[in-house]
Amino acid sequence: MEQEQLRTMILQAHKNRFATKKFDPTQPIDEKDWTAILESARLSPSSFGYEPWKFLVIENKEMKNDLKSIAWGAVNSLEGADKFVIALAKKDIVYNSPHVQHIVEDVLGLPYSETSPQSQFFKKFQESDFKLTDKSSLFNWAVKQTYIPLANMMTTASFLGVDSCPIEGFNIDLVEKYLSEKGLINLKEVGVAYMVGFGHRAMDVPVKKRQAIEEIVEIIK
Repeated sequence: MEQEQLRTMILQAHKNRFATKKFDPTQPIDEKDWTAILESARLSPSSFGYEPWKFLVIENKEMKNDLKSIAWGAVNSLEGADKFVIALAKKDIVYNSPHVQHIVEDVLGLPYSETSPQSQFFKKFQESDFKLTDKSSLFNWAVKQTYIPLANMMTTASFLGVDSCPIEGFNIDLVEKYLSEKGLINLKEVGVAYMVGFGHRAMDVPVKKRQAIEEIVEIIK
């Protein structure tokens, strides 16, 4: 494939992606396409490679109905999208947390030590460079990272002809309480970042309106 064709395909995928408000519940996503969408999340980059996230794919119909009353922005996706995802961000990710040790040892295949150069560099980055010194700032740092796989999933979906809708329209306290009561999350370990529906649209693609490139890009020479 020539570079110009590739550029055209990439930009067309971005133009076709939009926050789909109405899905066709009779059109399922091809299983191989869905696997690729999830894989794009798994392969996403994260700060220091520590992957502070988890994704719940909600297929249970009773749960979908329950969520409608506490997630107003998700109603259309809960009713029509073939796949519905709740993204979780991990809490208290610091240089000596169990999750970091798990990533270093079980994922990266390296020996872990609190006093290693990597651990101490991460500690300095959080505490001195980014001022991540309390539970709130640490959680917000993790939440921001979960938006990288969100973007990758939605773009991958668009490439594959699958529509999506990112969702922040929900009562976070009630959603977290509901998931906790269902035994799906431990609120000491994770919190909800966002929701997202995937499926096939039952509406026309609206004209995409964005600021001009000159308004958002400043070249410093």
